This record gives sequence, structure tokens and C-alpha cells, in this order.
Amino acid sequence: MSFSVVLHPAFLLVVLSLKTSLSEVLGETFQLTPEILTVSVQSKLQQVNLQWTVPNLTHQELKMVFQIEISRINTSNIIWVENYSTTVKWNQVLHWNWKSEIPLECVTHFIRIRAMEADGKSWSNWSSWKEVSVQVSIAPNMLLIFPENKLLEEGSNVTMCLLHGQYLYNVSCMLQEEPILGEQLDSRVSLIKLNNVVFLSDSGTNIYCQAMNATKKLFGTVLFVSKVLEEPKNFSCETQDFKTLKCSWEPGVDTALAWSQQDPQSYTLYESFSGRREVSDHRNSHNWKITEDSQETYNFTLTTENKLRKRSVNIIFNLTHRVHQKAPHDVTLETIDATKANMTWKVYSRGDNYLLLCQVELQHEREVIHEHKVSVHMSASYLFSDLEPDTEYKARVRCADANHFWKWSDWAQKEFSTPEAAPSQALDVWRQVRSENGSHVVTLFWKPLLKSQANGKIISYNIVVENQDQPSESEHYSVRAPTLGTQLILDQSSYKIHITANNSVGMSPESVMALSNDSGHEEVHEKRIKGTKDGFHISWEPFSEDALGYVVDWCAHSRDQHCDLQWKNLGPNITSTNISSDAFKPGVRYTFRIFEKSTQQNAQLLEKQTGYTQELAPLENPKVTISNFTSNSFILSWPTYDSNFQSAFIEGYRVYLKSKEMQCHPKGKRTILPDNSVLCEYEIRDPDEKAFTVENLLPESLYEFLVTPYTSAGQGPNETFTKVTTPDENSHMLLKIILPMTLFILLIIIVCYWKSQWVKEKCYPDIPNPYKSSILSLIKSKKNPHLIMNVKDCIPDVLEVINKVEGPKTQCIVSGKPHAEDVSIKPPSSVPTEDGLSGPVPFIFFENFTYDQSAFDSGSHGLVPGPLKDTPCQLGLLTPPDKLLNVLEKDYMKSLAESPTEETSLIYVSQLASHMCGDKDSLATNPPMPVHCSEYKMQMAVPGTFPPLALSENSSLTSTIFLGQGEQ
Repeated sequence: MSFSVVLHPAFLLVVLSLKTSLSEVLGETFQLTPEILTVSVQSKLQQVNLQWTVPNLTHQELKMVFQIEISRINTSNIIWVENYSTTVKWNQVLHWNWKSEIPLECVTHFIRIRAMEADGKSWSNWSSWKEVSVQVSIAPNMLLIFPENKLLEEGSNVTMCLLHGQYLYNVSCMLQEEPILGEQLDSRVSLIKLNNVVFLSDSGTNIYCQAMNATKKLFGTVLFVSKVLEEPKNFSCETQDFKTLKCSWEPGVDTALAWSQQDPQSYTLYESFSGRREVSDHRNSHNWKITEDSQETYNFTLTTENKLRKRSVNIIFNLTHRVHQKAPHDVTLETIDATKANMTWKVYSRGDNYLLLCQVELQHEREVIHEHKVSVHMSASYLFSDLEPDTEYKARVRCADANHFWKWSDWAQKEFSTPEAAPSQALDVWRQVRSENGSHVVTLFWKPLLKSQANGKIISYNIVVENQDQPSESEHYSVRAPTLGTQLILDQSSYKIHITANNSVGMSPESVMALSNDSGHEEVHEKRIKGTKDGFHISWEPFSEDALGYVVDWCAHSRDQHCDLQWKNLGPNITSTNISSDAFKPGVRYTFRIFEKSTQQNAQLLEKQTGYTQELAPLENPKVTISNFTSNSFILSWPTYDSNFQSAFIEGYRVYLKSKEMQCHPKGKRTILPDNSVLCEYEIRDPDEKAFTVENLLPESLYEFLVTPYTSAGQGPNETFTKVTTPDENSHMLLKIILPMTLFILLIIIVCYWKSQWVKEKCYPDIPNPYKSSILSLIKSKKNPHLIMNVKDCIPDVLEVINKVEGPKTQCIVSGKPHAEDVSIKPPSSVPTEDGLSGPVPFIFFENFTYDQSAFDSGSHGLVPGPLKDTPCQLGLLTPPDKLLNVLEKDYMKSLAESPTEETSLIYVSQLASHMCGDKDSLATNPPMPVHCSEYKMQMAVPGTFPPLALSENSSLTSTIFLGQGEQ
């Protein structure tokens, strides 16, 4: 940077030296040498002012050229050369100024001047060098920054100068928060050059520096960057009353700065013909009073200026050509009928000769629907026709000078509404017919009339149903608005239905539909069509030549329960149409029905066409059931899809089968799914086929299968495979055997359970429990609980009488160990006979289950049961033998003695003893606690002729009682 600063002046110096040498060669030196009077400095503006004169000038005036040189730091470093031409008068002081890019406080400049006649060829001698400097003192520890608080425009370049004290070093500077670099001019001066400065804030841009060894931490200054002053735009002046000119303009950006560095730009109007100058009090307008001197032409100059710049614009005009009319007044509007309205207004005029042009507009819903121009002197009117009934309008008017158009006046407007009229259009109606319980269920639909057709608010819809088979019968229905349909139930006759719409004024033309007795029973072929994202193209063949037209209907929401029926009426010569709707969605099936309307207003179904705007892959697979399951095959079957929920036309099904063997049937093929699994694929190309037989399987093998439909857009989802294991080959034979057996056993169990009471009575009847008898209360009342029961207190079971022999009542004591497990049906051989000899005796032993374990456990008697074991204990009486006979009461014994000798008697022997240890005599007075010996007791029948047995102390005892006939 410093190199370029020095190089440029050096180059200029060489050029000037060459010119000077040439001048000396070509001609003599010019003798009028300029004399410098003063050189002054304006530091804030960084400006050098030069004043000089030309002494010894003999002419009153002379055209001269002055050449001025400026050098920096020393006289040899020339940085500026400029030629200044002017006409010099005798004894005149001339002025010239120069602005330095470097603050004058930072460096010393030198200036000199020489002169030449305007047409001369040689220069005069140079004046002596004049030093230009600003004295600034700086302490060794200080840093000064110039210029201070510099004011400049945005986009300008500025050079900052730093003066260092001699003790300072490591100087660094920042612009706001960004570091800036400078260049060293000499040991105490640094320059910082900023190019294209930007406006950051109206409070200025901060520059601060810091240095080592400085007395202050920071040194700085502020750059006040102003927005560039803009030229006023769209400057114009106009009048409404020929008394005041209103001038206006667009001022542009405000250049004001804070801290009073710069005020907002000022605006001044100067009219050259009158010489008047006025400063505006506003930034964008000024009112100029028109004088009474009949001035018609005006030449205005608008000037705006601030401290840095001045800009101006100019206009010239004729006053009569800048007239801005006032808005029309006294505007009225009268409605004549539902389609006509009349508008009137007045204007501000300067006489009958003054002609205005007025523009009339009619708006509806902020849209201009009619426009017309009318010439006016004082007042005017205009008739609006072809209006729509029951409609809101806005009428407005504005005017301008017809001869010298400048601009339109402001609008004067009026809003109004036309009255209602009867509906002008018949309803667009349609129907759906279905048969139910021998009747026709007719659903009527109609579309609402447009506002331009309704001509007012629709109140209701009237429906008249005429029976064509019985013309005298008709039914009337009324449906309140805004309902757009109703349902009728009619019989199988032919009907004609008339529908009209009503408002407060009248009714619409009627719409007529006819129903034949076979309506709703039509059966036609369904045709497939392919739609696009824009909709469907429907075409058909006409059925008859005298058709009044065609109707195409469809459900906008075919998957919903609410169909939202849509229809389209077409003319008689149209056999194709495009159906589009925002409700159409990909993957949804839409069915279109084409009807032909006859001259009798009857609609006949011609075709059904169904399709998709975009077919999608199936969203779900069918639910598969397995049947006919054998060891080598099974059948897969699945239900039919609901067509309304198909995402595309089903073209067929694919059955995938996986197994360890991976042996595919000849009809199948190996394939790889997207998840890289290998399996067998079987394809069913008929979409109506809903079953598949999987054959050639191995018994007791695991298989996995998946059934998925496919469409033109792809196949169904790859879901989890279903696992199935084939049974054994012989399992079905076992099943044929086991199943009947199981059923037979189950049948027997059911019968047994049903006849359980009968089986119980026949096989194991209930045995009475003596311990639940009332006789036990007698035993409990005795003092000794170990006493035996009296025989007469018990009612024994039925006994069989073998024979009866007369003899005395005796007791028979039999030795033995009777036990349930040891007793035999044979009589014991150890019992003596009547002759006292050993031998068999006719004894009968039998078990009496009355004495069971539960009876003994109940503790209601003095016996403790227990099994008979080979222990030192002996069978003994519970009472002494002498007292044992007391149990036979006298009457009882007598009855025995008096019994006939011919009768057979039976000895009833009952084991009533238990294992007891010790002397039998001691039992009566001090009986010990018994020990369990037997779970039950043995009964024995002994012939009555049996002699009495001796009773020994150490023998086991059994009480024997001889019963006579009839004793039980």
C-alpha cells in the first residue's frame, strides 16, 4: 500500500519534469509567476484551502491555466497534480481547495503553484513550497485516532490515521467486534483503510484500539455512516378547488443520525416563474397556495439535502390539466324489480360548459360484473339490468375531467339487494330402487339449486306421487330444506313422481321421474374398466334411438355404509363421459351404472362398469381352513372376498408350501421370497376357485403353508406361515377302533350313573348301624360303660333255624381265635360232641357286619375293636360268668323252657369279648382299659342239643346263647 502511494507521485513527478524540460526547449519561461497568499486547513473536512494572486498582471483579465502540486511528508513525494483554468482579473484573489484522503493531523503536506496563459506554450516558474500541517501534540503513552466522529455516506471509503506515542507498541484495532489491520506509514503513524463502509446503526459504528504501555485501556472514535440520500420519486402536484395545489412525492429512506450528527433531510419547493421558495413541513407532501394572478403554468423544483448530499427533481404543468375531481355526492339507488335497479348521483361542476366523465361499476362478491362510462355536467343516472334475484350488489361511481384527464376522483358507492323471485330451474333429481317384502323402496335424491337458479331461499321441496295404474290416486309429501332426499315405500304398480322446489315467491319447474313395476329388478352384465388418477372414462352403446338422455350414477364412498350417491345427467347424443372426483382414492372399487331415460321419463339400466383409479396389492390374505387331513394330503379352502373391500381385481391365488424335504409337486415350482426363503409355489389362476389340495406329503412331517391373492399390482402380504404336521399312516385305523370303544365306555358310565341307585340297592344295600340306635342310650345310663348289652335289647338279623332239640339252657364256651381272615365255613374240630368225643359238630359261623370299625371307633359301647393277634392276652368275658347268666331274664328263660321239644333250636354265639390280660375274676371289680383286638365279630349258630362246656380260667370265652324258636 505504501509502495503504491509513493510510486504514483513519483511517476507524476517524472512526467512533469519532462514537460518542464520540453517547455524550456520549445519556448521561453512565462513571466507571470503566481504568488501564494494563504494556505488554510479545515481539519473536520480534511480540506486544504489555497489563496493566491498574479502580480504584475497588465491585462484587465486574462485566461490562464494554473498547475498545482501537492507533496506529502517531503517535497519530493508528490501525490497530487491538478490544472485549474480560469479567467483572472487584475488584482484578483483566486481560491482553490483540495480534500485529502488522509487526515491532515497525521502527516505534513506541501503545496506549490505555477501559471501559463491559456493558449501559451510555456509555464512560469514555480512558487515556493508552502507547508501544510496541523500541529498535534501527543504524550509518549497516548494513542490518537483521526478523523474524530467522521460523518460519511454508506458505501464510501475512509482512511483512518493512528498517531502513536513513542512508548507504545503492539497496537491493535477493532471495528465493532471485527479486527482490522493497518499499514505503517512511519514509525509513529499508521493508516487503516476501510472500503465500502456499511450502515449498521443510526448511533454510529465504533472503532477502538489498544496498545501496550498505554495510559488508557482503550482508545477509539465513531464513524457516523449515513444512508445514501435518495432522489424524491413520483413528484406531482394537483388541485381540486383551484385554490390550493397539493404536491406530493415519495421521500425515500430517512438519513437522520443520532447524537445530532445529522438531521432528517429537508425538502424545499421552488417555483421558477414566481420565484417563490417554500420549505415543506412534511417529508412527503406540501400545500402550495394559488395566488389570484391567474397563473396557469407552474415550474416546480423539489430539492432534498442533508450534510453530505443534495438532490432535486423538476416538473412543469398547466394548472387546468392537473385537476383532481372530488367524489360524486348525493348517490341514490332504487330497485325496480328482482332484475333491475336505478342509480343517480351529482358532481361538483364549474358550470354547464364544464364536462365530466364518470365511470359506473357494479360489483358482486368483490368482482366487477358490469362497467360503463357516462358524460355528466351536473347530475346523472344509470339503470342496471339483468340482475339476479335475491343477490347483494355494490354500485359505485367516480368522475374526472373529460377534456384534460388527470386522474379519477375517489369512489362514491352504494350497496343494495334485489328481491326474491320464483326458482327458475328444475331440480336435478335421481332415485335408487330396491325390492323389499313385495314392495318398492324408492330413495329420492336431488341436488341443491345454484343461487342463480333458486332466486331466493329454498324453504321446502314438494313431492307428488301418481299411481299410473290408478290415476285417481296420488300422494303429496313435503320435505323441509335443506334436506336433499327422502324415502318412499310403494307397491309394485307403475308410478310417476313430480318434485319441485319452493321459496317465498313461488315454486320451480317440476322434475318428473317414472317407475315401472319391474324397476329395481334389472340384471345386467358387469364390465371391468381401468381408471386413471384423474378419474374414469365411461362409454356405452345406446339401447334405443328415442332416448331422452342418460344418467350415470356411482357411490362416492363405496366402502362406507353411507354411499353418498352421485349422478351425472347427459344428453341423448352423448354415449361417453369422463367421471372425476376428489373423493376417488387408490385401491377402492367404484361401480358405475348407466341408465337410459325414455320418453316416458322411465330409466332403464343398460350397463354396470366397475374399476379402480389405481389398483393396489391386496392388503390381507384370506382366512384358510384345513379339511380332509390325511397322512399324505390335506385340502386348503378359504372364503370369498367382499368385492367392495378388494384393493384390486383378484387375478388368482398363490399357495406357498415349505418343508424340510423341499420336494415340490409337478404342478408347483421352486421360488424365492423377498426374505430369501426357498419354498414351493402353486398358482391358482382362477380367482373363483377357493380350494387347493396339497398332495404327495410324507406322514409325520412338518409343513408350513401360506395362501395369498395376487392382482395386477402385486400379491398379498408375506405373513407368518401356518404350521401343520401330517399324522401317521395307521393313526386313522387306531382312530376307528379307539373312538367306538371310547363312545361305548362312555355310554356304560352314563347308564350306570343314571341307574346308580338301583345298582346300589341290588349289589350292596345299606346295613343298619346299631350304634345309631336308641338302645345306646340305655348303655350310657349304666355306671360301668364296659357292661355288655342285653340280648333282649338288640334285634338280631334274620336267623335260619336248623333244628330244635329239648335240653337245658346251657352255656357253651368254645376255645378259638375267630377272625375275619381266619374263620372258615367248616365247624371247628376242637369242639366236643354230645358224647364227649372229638369229632365234627354241626356249627355254623357267619359274620355280623353290624360291629364294624366305625361303630367301635364311635366309643358308644365298652368294646374296643382290634385285630386278633397271637399275643399273651386271652379272650375273656367282659363280666364274670355268674353275672353273664343274669342277662337272661326270667320271662326270656321261661319262654325257652316252655318251647316244644319238637321245635328246632339254634344257639346264637356272638363274640363280645376282647383281648384282656389278667385274672377273669378281677374284671368285675376293676376292669382294665381294653385293647383293640378285632375290626368285627364272628357269629356262630350251635345246635340246641350241644352239651354245656366246661369253663376254665385260662380259656378264651365266647358267649353262647341258646335261642328258642321265634326268638330273634
